[in-house]
Amino acid sequence: MGSKLQLENRLKVARAERNLSQGELAQLAGVTRQTISSIETGQYCPSALLAFILAKRLGKPVDELFCLKGDL
Repeated sequence: MGSKLQLENRLKVARAERNLSQGELAQLAGVTRQTISSIETGQYCPSALLAFILAKRLGKPVDELFCLKGDL
């Protein structure tokens, strides 16, 4: 009985709304540009702490940036 949950994100859209490059957002969040790229493409699932930091830096609620999709 495996779960089919997936964390989806709107990080790229929110970043574009603020006219930030991946590098600029990475610097604001204290991570690498590669980390931001990996989150945006769904290859990396951020920690809760990083999700909150990104949301704060982008001026968005966490649940506007990240959401769970799928069945338990």
